Amino acid sequence: MYNLAIFLYSLAVRLVAPFNKKAKKMLAGQRETFSILKKQLDPKASYIWFHAASLGEFEQGRPLMEKIRQEKPEYKILLTFFSPSGYEVRKNYSGADIICYLPFDHYWNARKFLLLVRPAMAIFIKYEFWMNYLDQLKRQQIPTYIISAIFRPSQLFFRWYARPYREILKNYNWFFVQDQGSLELLKRFGHQNASITGDTRFDRVYEIFEQRKELPIVEKFLNQTGNEKNPVFVAGSTWIKDEDILIPYFNQHPEIKLIIAPHEINGQRIEELKSRFTCNVARYSQANEDSVGDAGCLIIDCIGLLSSIYRYGDLAYTGGGFGKGIHNILEAAVYGIPVMFGPNYHKFREAKELIACRGAIAVTSEEEFSSRMNDFLSYTDWMRETGKNAKEYVISNLGATRKIFEKMFE
Repeated sequence: MYNLAIFLYSLAVRLVAPFNKKAKKMLAGQRETFSILKKQLDPKASYIWFHAASLGEFEQGRPLMEKIRQEKPEYKILLTFFSPSGYEVRKNYSGADIICYLPFDHYWNARKFLLLVRPAMAIFIKYEFWMNYLDQLKRQQIPTYIISAIFRPSQLFFRWYARPYREILKNYNWFFVQDQGSLELLKRFGHQNASITGDTRFDRVYEIFEQRKELPIVEKFLNQTGNEKNPVFVAGSTWIKDEDILIPYFNQHPEIKLIIAPHEINGQRIEELKSRFTCNVARYSQANEDSVGDAGCLIIDCIGLLSSIYRYGDLAYTGGGFGKGIHNILEAAVYGIPVMFGPNYHKFREAKELIACRGAIAVTSEEEFSSRMNDFLSYTDWMRETGKNAKEYVISNLGATRKIFEKMFE
């Protein structure tokens, strides 16, 4: 059944590829994988293989990659992606020796890939369960781990009718999970080889915080002098439904400086977003330090800046919560500012815990967002306390990378 599903999925990708840029890039990248490996693999080297589905999982795995790079230089690192949204952004990442796509999980792809690479160990990040690759790793006696993992009773593994699929889990040597619920669920189904180590994303966002960039154009946009400081709001990774609740408020409050980084940054999307504001709007890619200060809204239309831009905010909103789920709220929380997001956050441990410790707030409508904003701006002590709670939460969860590393190499 699993192999049939993979076959049908790969067939569907091939059928839509002529009309879908993402699918087209994925297929083109997968076709190059084996030639990349044959050309770049060092036959004398020992490789640790990291697999990340996309960019978010890469950021979770990055602290461990870099610690291995630093502490175990005798190993080289192979990094694979499944999604173009991860590969295209990080294909030149200097922390890995080889970067390529992972071919579809067909039996022959998995066997060929692993016979060619022969990794010393394999590390999957959070939600990666490829049956054929995992079976081949087990057969070749290659230690295999999953890090920053979360398990829920609703997952297919734990359904009464999915016993054959649950066998996939037996291929892991160790589960490094984020929370007690995941640990108990695994043990209930006979997997004692697990430990709570937390989420490596906390380590990553703190690294970014410590290495934060100064952005002269953003600073000129804010134009903050003396006691004339305007409130600064940063909206990151927003979708249209997020903007529907945000924009009316800022159109009514021109005294607030808004920095908004939409999740999609193609030209048409940016122009449509600009048209919704009544104030003067600047695009980061087209702005200069002389004129940007006259704008009331700055749209970030390039990638790689958002995690540093949060440093300039008094308040933040992270998008995605009116769709499938929120984006990375920790990137804002680490700067000690309150974080808001939409209602679809319940699958995200950090969101629930930030709300519980009073470091974040979920909003469900334009009216609720407006009310929360008014409260924060009216009661600045509450705003500062909420931000303090957010940062303390991040700091209290540091250390997952060290725990995982020590267990792997004990």
